[in-house]
Amino acid sequence: MREIQFREALREAMSEEMRRDPSVFLMGEEVAEYNGAYKVSQGMLDEFGPERVIDTPISELGFTGVGIGAAMNGLRPIVEFMTFNFSLVAIDQIINSAAKMYSMSGGQYNVPIVFRGATGNAGQLGAQHSQNFENWYANCPGLKVVVPSNPYDAKGLLKSSIRDNDPVIFMESELMYGDKGEVPAEEYLIPIGQADIKRAGTDVTLVTFGKITKVALAAAEELAKENISAEVVDLRSVRPIDYATVVESVKKTNRLVIVEEAWPLASISTEITYHVQKHAFDYLDAPVHRITNADAPLPYAPTLIQAILPNVERTVKAVKAVMYRD
Repeated sequence: MREIQFREALREAMSEEMRRDPSVFLMGEEVAEYNGAYKVSQGMLDEFGPERVIDTPISELGFTGVGIGAAMNGLRPIVEFMTFNFSLVAIDQIINSAAKMYSMSGGQYNVPIVFRGATGNAGQLGAQHSQNFENWYANCPGLKVVVPSNPYDAKGLLKSSIRDNDPVIFMESELMYGDKGEVPAEEYLIPIGQADIKRAGTDVTLVTFGKITKVALAAAEELAKENISAEVVDLRSVRPIDYATVVESVKKTNRLVIVEEAWPLASISTEITYHVQKHAFDYLDAPVHRITNADAPLPYAPTLIQAILPNVERTVKAVKAVMYRD
């Protein structure tokens, strides 16, 4: 088992799929000559050439539409957004074309396309470049939304996403591109919609996804020092959601805290809370708690950023609350 960076795992996934299937290609801003804004596509232009690794103009609406048209005509595009904040310029194409085309055409057109790029806070980038849209896209039927938390999951999930016949939103944390993790050299796939228990526990369930999984795992370590055993469930995808794994964990631990980097209203944590109270209400020994961003645009000042985002301290406090130890 090798240890490689998150960006390298993504690069391997794309390169392996492009070698396997000549209909797969990559397009986006700076993906070719510059090797990618975060160097995810480094070296891919040299291997695959300018017909399959394509630099686009700064026009998300335009190149997203081109990608969707290519997918409808038999190709499998990977469209990179430099950040999902910029995907808002193209959201009409994503929602009204990619997500709805299969239904509107009566099953005559599939749109096998992957939209991937950076999501969420990445430090002092200001309110317009620090947003989470996982729950926005997960609200739309016809899309799949994948949010990996580590290099191993990133590679296996991206390969599955590229092979999927539906449009997939694949969201990566900018702060994780340099993270290292063990990734097999041999080929493997991870099914979309299958959560993973990153840490087993008996006292409380922590549900999370993406880079906030690291916060949940760090909180679990702190809680273990006080003899509180936390089970950490990484959703991996937020459409579809693996409700069964969450419910079974809650039936075992009887307590639930959801940790999510997003605004609170209509969040993924809201949906999970509803589902758990419907399907595991009698197992709950405490009300469900959740940790989200504060209900405000993300500020620029580092101290305010830390105050708004989910963190270990807030997570530990929430767990103690459901354990009635606060």
